[in-house]
Amino acid sequence: MSLKLFLKIFFILFCVLAQAQKKQYWLIDSETQIKKKVKDSATAIKFLDSLAQNNYFFTQLKEVKVKGDSTEIIYDKGKNFNETYIKLSDSIVKKTRIKKDFFTKNLDSLKKGINQIYIDDGFSFSRIKSKYKGQKNGYPIVELDINKNDKRTIDGFVVKGYSRVPKRFMKNLEKEFKGKTYDDRNLLAIHKNFQSHPFLTLERQPQTLFTKDSTQIYLFLEKKKTNTFDGVIGFGNDKTDKFTLNGTLNVNFKNMFNGFEAINVYWQRNPDKGQTFDLQTDIPYLFNSNIGLNMKVNIFRQDSTFANVKMLPAFYYHINNRNKVGLRGTFEASSIIDDLYIQGKDYNKKGIGIWFEMIEPTEIDLFLYKTKINAGYDYLSTVYTKENLKSPQNQFYFFGEHNYHISGNHFLNIKGEGAMMNSKIDFSANELYRFGGWNSMRGFNENSLAADFYYFGSLEYRYLIGNQAFFDFFGQYGQLNNKSLNVKPKLYSVGLGFNFFIPIGLMSFQLSNGNEFGNPFKFNDIKIHWGILSRF
Repeated sequence: MSLKLFLKIFFILFCVLAQAQKKQYWLIDSETQIKKKVKDSATAIKFLDSLAQNNYFFTQLKEVKVKGDSTEIIYDKGKNFNETYIKLSDSIVKKTRIKKDFFTKNLDSLKKGINQIYIDDGFSFSRIKSKYKGQKNGYPIVELDINKNDKRTIDGFVVKGYSRVPKRFMKNLEKEFKGKTYDDRNLLAIHKNFQSHPFLTLERQPQTLFTKDSTQIYLFLEKKKTNTFDGVIGFGNDKTDKFTLNGTLNVNFKNMFNGFEAINVYWQRNPDKGQTFDLQTDIPYLFNSNIGLNMKVNIFRQDSTFANVKMLPAFYYHINNRNKVGLRGTFEASSIIDDLYIQGKDYNKKGIGIWFEMIEPTEIDLFLYKTKINAGYDYLSTVYTKENLKSPQNQFYFFGEHNYHISGNHFLNIKGEGAMMNSKIDFSANELYRFGGWNSMRGFNENSLAADFYYFGSLEYRYLIGNQAFFDFFGQYGQLNNKSLNVKPKLYSVGLGFNFFIPIGLMSFQLSNGNEFGNPFKFNDIKIHWGILSRF
């Protein structure tokens, strides 16, 4: 600020103090005649000082008029000098590693850039100060210095709205962010933690309360509707080319007790009279820790031929909100019901395994998730009871899926799945993997494919129609190995579908056809699936 301007501002202050009883103060731009009312003399001085700090280095006070209870302060702000010679203070040079003296054509951008460096380092209330130092070649010389104030770090979180979240979840959030620099990068990371959380949503953007000694982030949470009902009806031919009706019911009860817990009930009937029943319970934070418990019971019955019962108790550790690694046990028993079924054997299995799961949520309601990876290994001891045979067994499993955004409304769903069991003894038909159907190798009947080793991959093009529907076209390729039948067929599947929201949920309709390479394409093998996914 120039000395002349300082003396004139001092004169204003003197005049205003002498007229302390006056109530109205007006700032008038002599060039534009724009009038601005301010509440007191201090505000007027602050405004004129801000002009000098924002490139109006030759602001002049023209006149002060006192009219009754009104004081008019007439000023000329002069030219806005955005092109200037710059002198940086030693502290700015040390911090930014910019040279001390130079010419800039955009002073505003330079000040903003320097200030952002300090903000990113936690000095949220930093302010660049400008001081006029004379002229050179018709341009002003400006010295820039920094007023950093106190450095700010994240000191904690305050939950508003839906506050009955697991304590361990909040402890994990504080562990990840408490003590970190208060900056845009960490604020964005906090927001992303809730952006597509399976149980929570942010009612509004996180807010910050600054006090002299702390920085608190306020989270305005809302509980999501996470219970789901997933029903699928399928139409197709069985092994005898007879038209059959089959279906799947999948009901999930989630976060009913505000602990992020889940209870899943699954039932499926395939065209070949096989039925599957699953009951699964998941408790993510046992005793307010990062250890979770998952219990699963699976029952499969193939008409009146055989029945399998499997129990899978597991403990897992939350690496973070999206990744978990676990240890599980396997207890499985199978009984042959039909004595004429010579391909099967009675057996018992028990063992231990490890597994990993990663789920990256999606911002698109039409998709279940953006990325999912599930992999596991189990070491089992198998006893064939009637034959009195015992053999160790290794099992491997992998599943991966990712929704890739091509551009605009165009997406590509990439999926792969594979599993393998290994033993020194030949496998019986009733212990093989069963796959195929709506969520597997489409175009085949549910659980109609049996193998000791299989894999398949799929590419699915999806075109979104707003946020309410999408078309899809897909192709799949896979292979299975069945040692007991000595077959290694290569398989393919093609199809199309349409998915759209209706008032009760997401409805899906799909046509698909799958076959073995080398076999003729048959239209009567087309599978029709219709399903609904409803949240409540």
